[in-house]
Amino acid sequence: MKVADVVVVGGGVIGASIALELAAENLGVVVLDRQRPGREASWAAAGMLSPGPDSPDAVPLVPLAKESMRLYPEFIASIEELSGKATAFARKGVVEVFTAPHGEAERDKMVAEHLALGLAIEPVAADIARKAEPALGPAICAAAWLPQEATLDPRMLMDALLAAATHRGVEIHMDSPVDSMLLDGNHCTGVMTRGTNVSAKCVVIAAGCFSAAIDWLGRYAPTRPIRGQLLALESKNVSLGRTLRSSQAYLVPRPNGRIIAGSTLEDAGFEKHVTPAGVRKILDGVLELAPAFANAQLVDAWAGLRPGTPDHLPILGPTDIRGLYIATGHYRNGILLAPATAKLLTRWILGGKPELDTERFSPLRFIDAKPRSAKTAKTVS
Repeated sequence: MKVADVVVVGGGVIGASIALELAAENLGVVVLDRQRPGREASWAAAGMLSPGPDSPDAVPLVPLAKESMRLYPEFIASIEELSGKATAFARKGVVEVFTAPHGEAERDKMVAEHLALGLAIEPVAADIARKAEPALGPAICAAAWLPQEATLDPRMLMDALLAAATHRGVEIHMDSPVDSMLLDGNHCTGVMTRGTNVSAKCVVIAAGCFSAAIDWLGRYAPTRPIRGQLLALESKNVSLGRTLRSSQAYLVPRPNGRIIAGSTLEDAGFEKHVTPAGVRKILDGVLELAPAFANAQLVDAWAGLRPGTPDHLPILGPTDIRGLYIATGHYRNGILLAPATAKLLTRWILGGKPELDTERFSPLRFIDAKPRSAKTAKTVS
């Protein structure tokens, strides 16, 4: 039997960040991933770090997102130092654009909402935006400048993050799907993977959209997959200095010259593949945003499965089972929220209380009146 202080189930950006933070507290951490760590939502992401809400449902997330943005420079510096690897982290801001007929009114509404939430934003005239980014198309009638937003390359981040965690002594196992939880009364004492018990004082479930499928954990983490398709473009004639975004599409420049274009939001179950309809939707949005990319080369396309939740908010914190913690359901914000999530889970595990109000994110919000079946909980003595 393998023994650890903490078992983290899931090796994406959330699980790996939690493991890295726990290891900094001299805890023995084992990470178990059902496939190759970091190859699901984290690998598929565009890498925008945007603390502003993208819908009314996301407004409760803003304080956590702002805190995570505050932590990001230190987070990146630590990872890059430990791993010796770059992440392409850059804070160059974002140009958000709006089209007729209601573009100016929509821009002004967004500016007012962001300012009320304490987020930096400035209204910009369309002609000024085009001078800064000539690729912007004629359909743009208004723009906003979000100077504090940042980007990184998620694949570079995961490579560096996993290397940093390993450097700190985290034990990472791929192809290790968790079959069941181990309980001793009301205490979670570990997990079972491929018929092998892994004993631990605490277990953190950070398995993204696969969390709900583990044993009886759906009562705390009713996640579901939301497919996102993305494209990579290359152009010899068009370049971007910063991310461009509209309600229909975004374009994120990479240091290697590629432009990441996205994305879709599809409730398609666990079907993870690129579709003609998805590609067309992205390209329609891209060509309205920046028609200059009409002759760009489409060099790659991929899809990932984001972890959605019933209320579109993450699931964070302790459960009513001692030693069992949840950190999943980050939907479109896993990369952004990784530093703050790691700090929160570490504080809970060490017996502290979070400084932020996390009640809206509690796993207990989904519990129904029915008790767990005795048949579903593996008990060890």
